[in-house]
Amino acid sequence: MSDFDFDARTRNYSRINAYWLGKAAQIAYEPFDAARQDMEKWGFTEFRHFESKDTETQSFVAGNDAMLMLAFRGTEKELKDWLTDFDAAFVNGPRGMVHEGFMVALNSVWRDIWQYLAAQRRGRALWVTGHSLGAALATLTVAKLRFERDEPVNGLYTFGQPRTGNRDFAGNFDADFGSQTFRYVNNNDIVARVPPRSSGYSHVGSFRYFDKNGNQDDQMDWWDKVVDRMKGDIEEILNSKPGLDGIKDHAMTNYVRCLELAKKS
Repeated sequence: MSDFDFDARTRNYSRINAYWLGKAAQIAYEPFDAARQDMEKWGFTEFRHFESKDTETQSFVAGNDAMLMLAFRGTEKELKDWLTDFDAAFVNGPRGMVHEGFMVALNSVWRDIWQYLAAQRRGRALWVTGHSLGAALATLTVAKLRFERDEPVNGLYTFGQPRTGNRDFAGNFDADFGSQTFRYVNNNDIVARVPPRSSGYSHVGSFRYFDKNGNQDDQMDWWDKVVDRMKGDIEEILNSKPGLDGIKDHAMTNYVRCLELAKKS
């Protein structure tokens, strides 16, 4: 694809890179053959998928001469069912306690992912991304690469990410990689609010926000975010076909739409 303008070597924040990583997180939901074909259009000649049928965990690595892109798929469950079944138990993770379900899911594919990266990376830049459950798995992957393998990673971009670990995990992660981690939240996205802080969970990375109109506003303060989210809720109530705004805002298609606007701005 001639317009693939990704900066593979930067370690700084980039709205252009965010757009392509968001597209990759969206592609992760496709069947593997379709995902391979889409990544080939970007000039990625290497493609390897990873899957555990036991945990329904799926991801892929795509590569070109300059970089590898590792993308994790989110859950295919109905979001309402996934939130209802949410298990907030802690287990030991990389430099802190993490969500048990997320750790089990990653461990089911971790060995294959690491073996591939160890054999095939060959000094190339590595970028990691994911949406929803996939965002949590992407974060844990970076934590394992950094803390267990001392492996360099260029950047982590996540979309609609649930809180993944406790305060110790978040503090240790941010001390090591927070400056290269960018966590996007679309207005009222409900998944970004679970598991709750009251259960001991904390977010990681630098926060990036889309307002109710789909515009990216990285300077909006805490209270303005609350007001903006309330506006989103009110508009949904007034809609002739109302739904749950927090679930609509979680959809990866809506993230990609906002990312495309931000890329052009």
